[in-house]
Amino acid sequence: MKPPAALQAALSELLGDAQLVAATLPGTALKLWLIDAANMDRAFSPEETRRILEDPPYWCFCWASGLVLARWLAERPEWVRGKRVLDFGAGSGVAAIAAASAGALEVVACDLDPLALEACRANAALNDVALSYSTDFFQETDRFDLIIVADVLYDRANLPLLDQFLSRGRQALVADSRMRDFQHPLYRRLGQMQACTWPDLAEPAEFRRVSLYHAQREH
Repeated sequence: MKPPAALQAALSELLGDAQLVAATLPGTALKLWLIDAANMDRAFSPEETRRILEDPPYWCFCWASGLVLARWLAERPEWVRGKRVLDFGAGSGVAAIAAASAGALEVVACDLDPLALEACRANAALNDVALSYSTDFFQETDRFDLIIVADVLYDRANLPLLDQFLSRGRQALVADSRMRDFQHPLYRRLGQMQACTWPDLAEPAEFRRVSLYHAQREH
């Protein structure tokens, strides 16, 4: 199976020899177009490192929080079955695809990065599910039953979004492995699970512990 041409071209611009492969995610039935793990075994040149830092290809990894959120929805389809769902900062689309696979009525993959949405389209096709797409969360109407979010709180500047999620959805489900002092009056922790980014980036153990937080709009 050949990788999507536009995504492969974008990855090749960053890392000349890097290849996308269709990989099955551990502990799931989902497949994503991800950077080949073999590409991660070599040292990157200073120029490659600069390019990756300037324009990280988030969409060609399945981050630990996204993997946990996808597993959570697969194991608890009642969270999304028959509901309208928006995946904020969708990246590869893993959580959106999991929601669609679990029977959501509608799933919108929302991301500012056009390449991320291209990855979502390719990955949705790989898993034979239908998604809708959006580049601007704030242009969406308040019509969603659930906003799902993974790996957005790595930047504390994003914390105000926790309130904004409930401006477009009745509930929010947030997966995060970075915030150790998470406190918000509307969000309660549902639990903590272990996962690693795929392909494995050998991240510290603390980033392999993913917490899930849930909030419900008050009215």
